[in-house]
Amino acid sequence: MLRKRTLTCLSMFLVCLCVTAHAQTKPPDWAVSERRIATFDVSTWVKESFVVSPNNKRVAYAAKAGTKYCIVLDGNKGKPYDDIEAPGPVFSPDSKRVAYGVQAGNKWLVVVDGKEGKQYDGIGAGTIVFSPDSGKVAYGAKIGAQWSVVVDGKEGKPYDGMTTGTLAFSPDGRRVAYGAQMGATWCVVLDGKEGRPYDAITPGTLTFSPDGMGVAYGAKAGDRLFVVVGEDEGKPYNGIGTGTLIFSPDSKRLAYAVQAGNKWHVVVDGKEGKPYGSIIAGTLAFSPDSKRVAYGAELGGKQFVVVDEKEAREYDSIVTLGGGKIIFDAPDGLHYLAAKGGGIYLMEHRVK
Repeated sequence: MLRKRTLTCLSMFLVCLCVTAHAQTKPPDWAVSERRIATFDVSTWVKESFVVSPNNKRVAYAAKAGTKYCIVLDGNKGKPYDDIEAPGPVFSPDSKRVAYGVQAGNKWLVVVDGKEGKQYDGIGAGTIVFSPDSGKVAYGAKIGAQWSVVVDGKEGKPYDGMTTGTLAFSPDGRRVAYGAQMGATWCVVLDGKEGRPYDAITPGTLTFSPDGMGVAYGAKAGDRLFVVVGEDEGKPYNGIGTGTLIFSPDSKRLAYAVQAGNKWHVVVDGKEGKPYGSIIAGTLAFSPDSKRVAYGAELGGKQFVVVDEKEAREYDSIVTLGGGKIIFDAPDGLHYLAAKGGGIYLMEHRVK
């Protein structure tokens, strides 16, 4: 009983203290505007489809509409369809356009800016992409037993299959590349031209250089995995890190993570770095002047950042959850978030 009274008195004291502190603090002199852009019915919306536009001002998601589904864009319900293709609506980079795949009867089609496209036997899940300038849209469409890439309504050559996560526009939007299956082999199709055949094209590896002239991707031939730049094949490894291929800002250098035995390395310009237990996904970065390379690595249960093959201070983890990454602020300066002992720290480095 005494403990209860003590806690009650303490609670009342804290409340009074908070009220006093609030009364003594002048509210900030901010100009605030508020505009509701959407409403949610948690009993009908499909949570996994929810997406926010790149400019952070629009939202869209799929929702149940009786026995059908519709897309809700900025609070406005669209036409109902039999199903919505995963992952749901896709915004253009400028946030002005929206596209998504839908099922109508036994056919599938892509809706772009509210306009229905041609009907197909299927739409490739996760294949809808806008060009960087938002002017074009492309996706994979199934025609009978084959697949074709459709760019602004124009169908490309049909193939036996498409590699997941490879359909991409060049930075200027003029070029298109993707992995395609031809019988028992796979190749990268660039501007409608088929590259060298391989046993597989590694998903999530195809990338353009910033100037749009270079293309790199992971490929497999027999038991060999390697990176292809143009027509040049790199050294074979046991694995290629998905999503790790990056070109430098000047388009002259390439870096990526590879597995050699039970260790991982970062390869820069064809040269292997130090071996580590793992390379942290999403951390590879070039400096603005293209001269330095940084990435997160793990060894012995600790994580740290490596800059030009020099290891920085160890932490429990380098934070990548929620979009955390290594960012160069200048040719010789970078920052990142790191976790240690229950705290998250902002780390800023100057490279000498």
